[in-house]
Amino acid sequence: MSNVRTGLERFCREGPSVAGLARGARVGLVGHPASIAADGTHALELLHRADGVRLERLFAPEHGMWGHEQDMETVSVSADPVSGLPVISLYGADPASLRPAAQDLEQLDAVLVDLQDVGSRYYTFVYTMAYVMEAAREADIPVVVLDRPNPIGGVALEGPVLHPELASFVGRYAIPVRHAMTSGELARLFNERFGIGCDLRLVTLESWRREWLFDRTGLPWVPPSPNMPTATTALVYPGGCLIEGTLLSEARGTTTPFELVGAPWLDAHALAASMRAPGLPGVVFRPASFRPMFQKHAGQACSGVQVIPTERHTFRPFATYLTLIAACRRQAPAAFAWRTEAYEFEVERMAIDLLLGRPDLRAALEAGEPVERLEARWSDELAEFSAARDEYLAYD
Repeated sequence: MSNVRTGLERFCREGPSVAGLARGARVGLVGHPASIAADGTHALELLHRADGVRLERLFAPEHGMWGHEQDMETVSVSADPVSGLPVISLYGADPASLRPAAQDLEQLDAVLVDLQDVGSRYYTFVYTMAYVMEAAREADIPVVVLDRPNPIGGVALEGPVLHPELASFVGRYAIPVRHAMTSGELARLFNERFGIGCDLRLVTLESWRREWLFDRTGLPWVPPSPNMPTATTALVYPGGCLIEGTLLSEARGTTTPFELVGAPWLDAHALAASMRAPGLPGVVFRPASFRPMFQKHAGQACSGVQVIPTERHTFRPFATYLTLIAACRRQAPAAFAWRTEAYEFEVERMAIDLLLGRPDLRAALEAGEPVERLEARWSDELAEFSAARDEYLAYD
């Protein structure tokens, strides 16, 4: 049985008044596969039959309402096959598609947002939420965030705070890589600190504790995107997503994406040995061989390592994967390269710069600067963010 009751479950149990909405309110839903209750029932079904609200349309973020689309695949405008409701794509062919158009919000009294986040700055669902908030402000309707747990906890912060010149769809605001906030808390931060200024209403979680990782909640894990199969994937993702900015494979299409990292030109045993040497906390490494099913090195045998967190509260994913990238560069400097293809609608700025969030870090990595010295570059900014975030937290 679940220890935690989500915002969705509270909304369905207590009715629209929990969000300050009138009975009969016409609502849209921004959701995805993980928008479920503890018994597995999807928000679409719950809201479609709920007494007190009228579900009028659906909004699909990256990967779509049902998770069919892979990363950076266009989500098409469609109709839901079960309910028949229109599905508005919030991830189309160009950046303008990321934001609801004015007509998409017509005749709605509110937009409900129920998106399971994974606790990393790069994950795009929270920026979809922010674009919806901006559009709702202009339409003069409220946004109701139905909150969900941060699966990697609400305590540990890690990584650089985004510099504004590197804002993109994988990081719109000055927050660190591991931000330790729920989607609802981020909505507060975006709305107040970063000036969105919409009518924001938060339906909070019940019985969630900040130090809990996802398995302590008792809630079922549903992949919110196709290559986020487990809560362990979410735990490594603050570092693992950096691999997208390289020509290393993050093992897409395998059962353990982001935990596995490699390339056809690496020596797995030598790489594992080099990763053990620094004594990184809370993690072990094993030599690994795998075959990605698509994207980088698709169909080719790749050698590398599996990153295995062993003590989840001491594991530092961002530092671990910076160390891993540096080790791969040292082992095969002629073969290692940064990704230069278009990335999340960006065609000029490099993916690794957008993910790192600071303009100085790629050159520092190329120069072989130790990870400990890299971390010192952002320690003051991280401390400032830690202090500033306190007023937006909804849970002790």
